[in-house]
Amino acid sequence: MAPVHYCTGRFPPEDRLDWSKLIPLLGPAAAAVARYDETLAAIPNPEVLLSPLTAQEAALSSKIEGIRATLGEILGFEAGQKVGAPQRRNDIEEILNCRMAMRDAVTLLQDAPLSTRVVLEAHRALLDGVRGRNKMPGELRRISNWIGRPGSTIENATYVPIGADRLSRGMSKWERYMREDAPDRLVQLAVLHAEFEALHPFLDGNGRIGRMLIPLFLWQRGFIRQPVFCISAYLEARRECYFAGLLSVSRDDDWTGWCRFFLEAVQAQAEENARKVREMLDLYEDTKHRVAAMTRSPHVAHALDAIFRQPVLGSTGFAKTAGIPGRTARRILDVLCEGEVLELLDAGGGRRQRFFLFRPLLHLIEGVDSF
Repeated sequence: MAPVHYCTGRFPPEDRLDWSKLIPLLGPAAAAVARYDETLAAIPNPEVLLSPLTAQEAALSSKIEGIRATLGEILGFEAGQKVGAPQRRNDIEEILNCRMAMRDAVTLLQDAPLSTRVVLEAHRALLDGVRGRNKMPGELRRISNWIGRPGSTIENATYVPIGADRLSRGMSKWERYMREDAPDRLVQLAVLHAEFEALHPFLDGNGRIGRMLIPLFLWQRGFIRQPVFCISAYLEARRECYFAGLLSVSRDDDWTGWCRFFLEAVQAQAEENARKVREMLDLYEDTKHRVAAMTRSPHVAHALDAIFRQPVLGSTGFAKTAGIPGRTARRILDVLCEGEVLELLDAGGGRRQRFFLFRPLLHLIEGVDSF
């Protein structure tokens, strides 16, 4: 079968969208996002409570690209646990870069609009020091690329993006459309995501950067008050439909079918995100009372925040993150282990720090028990 090629002149779709098929989905999707935003408003310390969710989104977005690690492995590595297998360690480093790229983009968006420049800086962070570091990080590609099975050539690829000679103009048109007023912002976001993936502007990392743009757009356009929207769980679970929907835009000009899929994804994931945040808040309140009763320490709030920020934690890192003196931190960890709030993963020894697990939070976020 011949590859599908990028088709010039189909972006933006303008009057080729069948709004009669989209309108029934617009209200439910927007309402679900609004309810999710209401749950975000109830979070007293979003930087802390949402931190594990950003790690999960980075993990699932990377998993779509075949980069695999559990949330527990990622957080453990971040806390200082060693990973033996080089392949696993490389995967974890790429996932952590995905998370860092998102943070860098958020920082840039404090003072600038979402733009190609922000995308390039996020891409630079994504590939910094990992396996893709030789694939022009932070630069638009200057050669052709294609999507297909491992070992495929451009002749037998599944999809061939826009030529490198037209890429800069394509990205300029993409950015102009992003700044335009649109009949519906969620449909605009669906179109932007599909076009970005169709352009495939980088030699590596296109999928991860494209999915990163979804929460950034929702945040900058005022849909959500924090730049956290975990979309990749839905897309990873329906990977074949996701890729088929994107391909159908270039092959069949089926923007409407793609937008329907995207709106359904936004609604379903907004509802799931809201449920998780509510359960995290409940868990936070319950654990706060337990920790206060067990430790009777003035450091309860700082200790609790450190545990929720890093549910796989090392003893040294815990003291530093919580800002608690070492001896006091060790006592708190011992008490929380005895009270079965935390589990001891590694007893350490010598100069090696101990490692602990706050299982309820990890289980809540992943939906499975990964330890």
